[in-house]
Amino acid sequence: MRFHHTVLDNGLQVIAELNDQAHSVASGFFVKAGSRDEAPKVAGVSHFLEHMIFKGTPRRDALAVNRDFDRVGAKHNAQTSEEDTFYHVTCLPEYLPRAFDILSDILRPNLAEDDFDTEKKVIIEEIRMYLDSPMSVAYEAAKAAHFGGHPLGQSILGTVDSITAMKVEEMRAYFQKRYSPANIVLAFAGKSDWDQIVELAKSHCGSWTGGEATRNAVPPKGTGSFQALLRADDQQQTVIGVADAPPLESADRYAAQLLATVLGDHTGSRLYWSLIDPGYADGVDVSYQDYNQAGTFFTFLSCEPDETQANLARITEVYRAAMAGDLTEEELTQAKNKVLARSVLRSERPMGRLASLGFHWTYRREYVSVAHELEAFSKVTLDDLHRLCQQWPLLPMTVVSVGPTTDVHAPE
Repeated sequence: MRFHHTVLDNGLQVIAELNDQAHSVASGFFVKAGSRDEAPKVAGVSHFLEHMIFKGTPRRDALAVNRDFDRVGAKHNAQTSEEDTFYHVTCLPEYLPRAFDILSDILRPNLAEDDFDTEKKVIIEEIRMYLDSPMSVAYEAAKAAHFGGHPLGQSILGTVDSITAMKVEEMRAYFQKRYSPANIVLAFAGKSDWDQIVELAKSHCGSWTGGEATRNAVPPKGTGSFQALLRADDQQQTVIGVADAPPLESADRYAAQLLATVLGDHTGSRLYWSLIDPGYADGVDVSYQDYNQAGTFFTFLSCEPDETQANLARITEVYRAAMAGDLTEEELTQAKNKVLARSVLRSERPMGRLASLGFHWTYRREYVSVAHELEAFSKVTLDDLHRLCQQWPLLPMTVVSVGPTTDVHAPE
């Protein structure tokens, strides 16, 4: 593995982890633009803009974008989160110049009003589709409840009202501010040549203009509130709990990932044996999500409505025991084996490495190799998990219950 880094004159960060043993190459633009960067008036503009990026450029219409990717057998996609919009392509090394020509081209879109008006209908339908999903409703409500007025509580999709009212001029202004080269990291992973990559970046992105885009990343404090939302037609109860956790800037993120695995991995975890194996619930897990200056432990539960309160009590019992310090070396070792195996398997694909490379560089200006990541997880001790449970207690947590019963209260 060889790591390279340079900065173009316009501020665009370019990084690459090159591997001659790989059989493909992945490239991606990491734009520091997500729902936390949006004013309430334009809620959902980051995700809406992701759709618009593929609708045409001065050189290609939407059909040509997809056709040209297909012609070189490239796999392309994009995703928007609370903090970033990530555009990527994976292809055979010999087709990188042509694939990157398309990928970089769409990062400077037309943002035509006709396309905007058409895609607005698609976004609204997507929002309505998610409103039909109990898990999506619970997740959005839990984020909003936990973060309160903090921007991380805002919906990635926005609302029907915010999307309906949005003007194309507002999207263009947001694009000009957030899609400046100084607010973007361009990353490559896999089999390629660094000199070729630098030349591609300069020739396709060197003329981009725009200044710094700031983000006021104020650390939030979870509210610990409780909500029970009625969805009378649901067949099951969906519950999401949220507790504060280490931010992505913290070295404790490795311990947090392992703690979540011990407590709520989908197989062989404490919650699995306490709720799934006995048949009390059909779904329960814990995930750790790190954000810029923030972090969360998400607890997800799906069960029969009349088992909801008892299952919340069972989860609380598991968390209290962990906070009391009864985690074991055997559990930690098992969690490490799971996490390390998943990290290695993911890293065997250039696309798997690309996401890690780009996000680490975007927020920490740090190259984290696979070996470094494996070492960091391996060094976590049982004392680290016990300390984490004290510094970032799992209880009390924000809880949102969604389903056919509202006869649910906050776990005691």
